[in-house]
Amino acid sequence: MYPHERSLVKDYEDKPFAIIGINSDKDLDKLKPRLEAENITWRSFWNGPDGTQGPISKAWHVSGWPTVYVIDHEGILRYKGHGDDKRMDKVLRACIEAASAAKR
Repeated sequence: MYPHERSLVKDYEDKPFAIIGINSDKDLDKLKPRLEAENITWRSFWNGPDGTQGPISKAWHVSGWPTVYVIDHEGILRYKGHGDDKRMDKVLRACIEAASAAKR
């Protein structure tokens, strides 16, 4: 998903939008250079040495990777899925439009 995420960051750089990543790599020392190589410019949290069984994925009930959540400007979950369908992009655009309108 990195290429798609990079395009979202670029497309929405002047909009009320942020990506937060959760990484399930077990080795933090190996993860850091990979994030740089993949040009991950957004905040990415480490899920701990237990990888996919780490505390963040447990708290959010993640059962598959990647799992994508779209949360609107009011903190309401609007999408949960794998981010590989057009519905996510449609929901994301609607959330950004609503947040932009709310700022006016």
